[in-house]
Amino acid sequence: MNSKVVVLADETTGAVVNVSQNNPEYGYLRVQQVRTMIDDNGFLRRKPISALIPGTVDELKASGFFAGQELDGKIIVEESLEPFNEKNPDRDLKIAGETGIVCTLGGLPIYRRTKMSFDGSLTDTLVKHDNVEQLREAYQAATKANSEGIQSAAGADFNV
Repeated sequence: MNSKVVVLADETTGAVVNVSQNNPEYGYLRVQQVRTMIDDNGFLRRKPISALIPGTVDELKASGFFAGQELDGKIIVEESLEPFNEKNPDRDLKIAGETGIVCTLGGLPIYRRTKMSFDGSLTDTLVKHDNVEQLREAYQAATKANSEGIQSAAGADFNV
């Protein structure tokens, strides 16, 4: 059902250990897992989920991780109504797709993060949003704009 967790290399540099821009002593690995999930409508989807594994650059390099390496464990999704990072709470806001709209529950923003665990028995902690109508309106507006753009382009290209 779920794939193994795979170590990814940076697409630009090819590096497995990525150095922090804020402090060169620290860095991270990026890992990904394809998970089988069932949405609110009961529809099954396979989704890639990624996470960062932070650490000191020296320890990350000494661990010997390499691109494509398969790891036992699981990437866990954690959602909360409390920010995970007090200094920069906006960093972990749960955003609905391409809309840019923050998912909320009772008017409170939902925070979301992912992390790798070698304990495969851990489960996701999810918070179901309730601003469904706001999101539905945004998706409908985007769909209408896309449809009008396609019709406009088709009319311009194919009018004789």
